[in-house]
Amino acid sequence: MATLIHRLEYAGYDFGPEHPFTPARLAMLLDLIRSLGHAAPTVAAPAATREDILSVHDEAFVEMVEALDRGEARLEAGRFGLGTQDNPIFPGMDLAGRWLAGGALHGARLLMEGADTRVLQLGGGLHHAQKDRAAGFCLYNDLAVAIRAMVDHGWRVAYLDIDLHHGDGVQNLFYDQDRVLTLSLHETGHYLYPGTGHIHELGTGAARGLSLNIPLEPFTESESYLEAFEAVVPRALEQFAPHVLVVQAGADAHFADPLGDLALTTQAFESLYRRILGLATEHTQGRVLFTLGGGYEAQVVARVWTILYLTLMDLPIPEALPEAWLARWEHLLGPEVGHTLHDPVPAYPEFPGREERSRRNRDVVDRLLDSLLRYWF
Repeated sequence: MATLIHRLEYAGYDFGPEHPFTPARLAMLLDLIRSLGHAAPTVAAPAATREDILSVHDEAFVEMVEALDRGEARLEAGRFGLGTQDNPIFPGMDLAGRWLAGGALHGARLLMEGADTRVLQLGGGLHHAQKDRAAGFCLYNDLAVAIRAMVDHGWRVAYLDIDLHHGDGVQNLFYDQDRVLTLSLHETGHYLYPGTGHIHELGTGAARGLSLNIPLEPFTESESYLEAFEAVVPRALEQFAPHVLVVQAGADAHFADPLGDLALTTQAFESLYRRILGLATEHTQGRVLFTLGGGYEAQVVARVWTILYLTLMDLPIPEALPEAWLARWEHLLGPEVGHTLHDPVPAYPEFPGREERSRRNRDVVDRLLDSLLRYWF
């Protein structure tokens, strides 16, 4: 079982009707969980304070967000990543960002207090937000706020990012800090935003060897992805010996996501979630905080995150999607949506070059592990 964190105010994190990071994703998810017969009671966490946000962000950046939120025109907004196509200005954005950061922070506090060992923040995962600017749909870095609180508590924190995109903001904020291990599996930055997450990005100073990236080839399928995960993540956790695991559980590595080219199935996501929980049991006394993240295909994110919820709650995974839910969301799902929670088998025609992609991914993993020999083992 797990504690679920959510509140209606999360819907206020809304860049507008044409933006892919839509709050409808969460509405669909919560509706699907309820439609499957689960009450899914949630904890309504308080918003993060200004001081909480300043634990990881520069004051000049926060002041800019606040000024734009008040409706003040600022010519230098673009320098802070605001007013861009990715991060448009919207009313209430400061408080909306603090609500999401507050959810992750509250989850961290529940773990630190021993109130639970599994927490799922039904929102957030804003891993691109940088110390001094917004980026990639991310305003305040809720993950970093939570991690900072746990580090200040005296814990070593392992951060695992399974989003399609590199978790650059979290990596950068803790790049020189030896109590945080960051691990990111993502489509290679040679082809995809944010263009970072290469294997030579290993951390600096006392934290050298604690920033680990596994950049994967486009069209990497489930088997190769899980092979790379197994080659690196368990060994890294064993070496680092964390007190807690923080997971950004973006769903955009799914094969149907429109913003990238990894090719995981829902079955692979379930395997991944179960493996992560097993690693938490093995290394952190079960303590794990999950947030959501990216995911831009409506019928995918609701299914993938429902599987995450069911896995965390130790509930069975049903075969069929509720017909009433399909009817309510038909306007977003489209006419071609399937009627099962998991993908069909096979889920798609095999992409050409599978063996070569797998070979390249193994080569990346081998080179990463070779580069870590001087810091590990």
